[in-house]
Amino acid sequence: MADEKKVLFSGMQATGNLTLGNYLGALKNWVSMNEDYECYYCVVDEHSITVRQNPAELRQRARALLTLYIAAGLDPEKNCIYYQSHVSGHAELAWILNCYTYMGELQRMTQFKDKSAKHADNINAGLFTYPVLMAADILLFQADVVPVGIDQMQHLELTRDIAQRFNGIYGDVFKIPEAYLGKVGAKIMSLQDPSKKMSKSDENPNASIYLMDDPDTIIRKFKRAVTDSGSEVRYSEDKPGVSNLIDIYRATTGKSVEEVEKEFDGKGYGDFKLAVGESVVDVLKPLQERVAELSKDKTYIDSIIKNNAERANYVATKTLRKVQKKVGFPERIR
Repeated sequence: MADEKKVLFSGMQATGNLTLGNYLGALKNWVSMNEDYECYYCVVDEHSITVRQNPAELRQRARALLTLYIAAGLDPEKNCIYYQSHVSGHAELAWILNCYTYMGELQRMTQFKDKSAKHADNINAGLFTYPVLMAADILLFQADVVPVGIDQMQHLELTRDIAQRFNGIYGDVFKIPEAYLGKVGAKIMSLQDPSKKMSKSDENPNASIYLMDDPDTIIRKFKRAVTDSGSEVRYSEDKPGVSNLIDIYRATTGKSVEEVEKEFDGKGYGDFKLAVGESVVDVLKPLQERVAELSKDKTYIDSIIKNNAERANYVATKTLRKVQKKVGFPERIR
């Protein structure tokens, strides 16, 4: 039965342009999860403002991301796809949880240190406390599982600590979320520096393939991709550039490492890069066409935004009222 499914929560920030890494590493794998889980996919716009945003651009990017979720195959009837800012429970629960989180815990967060270094002129309180908002995102929906990358594991551990601390004081209020350990997508690295992940915030435009890149741009970026010494297409630790391209080719064609190596045996990097680029173009073309189609249907997207915000608010309010009662806030008079 549907109501017996475990709850899964995830989201992406409404900043920058999503990359091939975001798609192959996460979004593509979300599509089949609703068969096993009750899924909540958030467009994370409240987290986005820890860094200064152009308001009109943020609104446009948030809508584009929600549209992209649907274009990628997430059925908005089976998955709750919504804007974080349309569910006030995120911010309300975050304030309460702030009062159960210790300064020392937040000071240990490596992402705060990294982002403070990047945005030295805007080290705001939100940047410091946003792991608590992340905890609120997850706990608000009583999530059982959260798909997280290595870079977010520290935040999930903090979420678990906060939930256990709160439960220790007030009883069994929150589920303790686990990291999602099901099917994991391909880990796609930068085309210009294969030692780091492909990122939507990379300053080098040639380092990332963006989901809305046109075919010519995609092929050009792959032609410029960093490879390794020698000319053999072989998967190996000492060939990080070629290995990354093999991973991309595998993820877009379904072929094994052995099949890829055999296919390009005796061929140079030039042929290989072109083939990888073409396979990516083939995968992204239907996604881009669906985005274009959905973007024209304003009424449909608006109805999803409205209906899913109502669904998310209904579930979030149940948790929030329980928490408010536990901490001693006066009951609302109906």
